[in-house]
Amino acid sequence: MSVLVVDKPTGPSSFAVLKRVGRALMRASGQRRPAPKLGHGGTLDPMASGVLPVCVAEATKLIPFLLDTDKEYLATVRLGVETDTLDATGAIVAERPVSGLDDATLEAALAAFRGDIEQLPPMFSALKHRGRPLYSYARAGQTVERKPRRVTIHDLVLLGFEPPALLHLRVRCSKGTYIRSLAADLGTHLGLGAHLTELRRTASGPFRLEQALTPDEIEARVERGEALPYLSMRDGLAHLPAIWVDEPLALRLSRGQAVTWSELCADRHAAGPLCVLRPSGRLLAVVERGKAEDVRSLRVFNVG
Repeated sequence: MSVLVVDKPTGPSSFAVLKRVGRALMRASGQRRPAPKLGHGGTLDPMASGVLPVCVAEATKLIPFLLDTDKEYLATVRLGVETDTLDATGAIVAERPVSGLDDATLEAALAAFRGDIEQLPPMFSALKHRGRPLYSYARAGQTVERKPRRVTIHDLVLLGFEPPALLHLRVRCSKGTYIRSLAADLGTHLGLGAHLTELRRTASGPFRLEQALTPDEIEARVERGEALPYLSMRDGLAHLPAIWVDEPLALRLSRGQAVTWSELCADRHAAGPLCVLRPSGRLLAVVERGKAEDVRSLRVFNVG
């Protein structure tokens, strides 16, 4: 077992989907063993659907590296209506009439949000303040001062415009980007207000929607006794460079013995993180260059 790419449906939380997948995996094993340790590679809001990488057992060690990857979304934005959550789950707080927009006006507005931008995290988010998620303050009617965060919008494409007020966008962005905030900021830029009405994640790092199964499909395969389409841990780290090492060096790394960077990597300018592969191609570790010439192991894997 390693990584299972799940197509999360709209409605349940990411944690609820994780629990459902866990129950299916227990049935697949005949419930003779404890449920495997599970984790996901990046939360999706309940109203969002799409790619949710589920890491199983040893693959849960991949999660910190999956959280750092770029994401891709299909988003629908409604102009002229603002909500307190910045999406369709919230209460309407302002409305304005929308008219006279065309593709040229919208393209000019979108251009302002491509590249490096600053975003203010939404109050209805899981970001912590003094140990509490921001949404707990928001539900109590409190507003917490937040600092803008720099994110990168690699691609922002207008896929369609349904006059007078509905936009269909494709977004490829860095970690930590709030698409709800992007929708609201776009509305502010246009002087109209806006909120996010639909969101579907089509890619998360190396994982794509074409590889994903819905929870229903996973359960159906388990009931039929069919194998699930796990991806290897190396697949999960396809965005990182990789090097192969011989077996003696692999043994030293697996035992936590000292290894110098020059022994490990021919590129003295490389700093990592990078994947270390055994001669067989199995994933052994993720490492980075430490102080001077030493190698710092970020994760060591028992299976790969």
